[in-house]
Amino acid sequence: MLTTPEVITSIDELRSRLASARERAVPGDARIVLVPTMGALHAGHLTLVRRARSRGDIVVVSIFVNPLQFGAGEDLNTYPRTLDADVAALAAEGVDFVFAPTSQVMYPAGAASTRVTAGAVGALYEGAARPGHFDGMLTVVAKLFNIVGPDLAVFGQKDAQQVFLVERMLADLDFRLALEIVPIVREEGGLALSSRNRNLDPAQRLAARSLSAGLDAAASAAPQGVAAALAAAHARIDVQPLVKLDYLVVVDPRTFLPVGADHVGPARMLVAALVGNTRLIDNVALDIP
Repeated sequence: MLTTPEVITSIDELRSRLASARERAVPGDARIVLVPTMGALHAGHLTLVRRARSRGDIVVVSIFVNPLQFGAGEDLNTYPRTLDADVAALAAEGVDFVFAPTSQVMYPAGAASTRVTAGAVGALYEGAARPGHFDGMLTVVAKLFNIVGPDLAVFGQKDAQQVFLVERMLADLDFRLALEIVPIVREEGGLALSSRNRNLDPAQRLAARSLSAGLDAAASAAPQGVAAALAAAHARIDVQPLVKLDYLVVVDPRTFLPVGADHVGPARMLVAALVGNTRLIDNVALDIP
């Protein structure tokens, strides 16, 4: 029999319920795992939740559409909000608590004046297209870490720049928790799962598959070097008239800065594009010998 997770909107109540849950668990063994989300959950999110369930005793999923990471003209007001369906899906995964605060709860004095800055890397790629996005993301993630106090947080690899910046924030600010990164979950045909995929019509969805096809081609061409990997990806993506490429770049995973043509070793290719009015991102690891 499925048990519906407790949906909590108050910070103080969540902390109290988590403290009680720890006390009921075997002393010293209770491990809290957090999965931060913005809701509109899909199979990719549920994969993260299953990983969390396998790694901890108390699983918390946060659902909060964070206004700080949306810029002017972005889809804050139209971003899908499906709390009832999300809670039903999480019940099937054995989640203990759903933290679903309002903006007033998270930012009682209005937009937070104290924020975490993402630095130079936060102004590249997605940060260049969405100024301030990563400052807002890191700020809310830091708040969630402080509110929940998890031992482990689970993120998805699809948002590779986000993952890099969260990892760096934990190191720079001495957060005492671990991260676990789950591989990208894809639809049949290769398209990376995203809450925004629901905005694609059938023709756009078919065209969007060129992004993952380009990344696959790049991975195959990587033994010939960075230029060959980029050329292979462009050959698959540029032929799609419905896909407007924003960036296609190969970065060093240690610094997240673009690599030179002579780079050897691990790398990651990032891609972002507009398909119709829907912005999609994807990435793949490359091994350049």
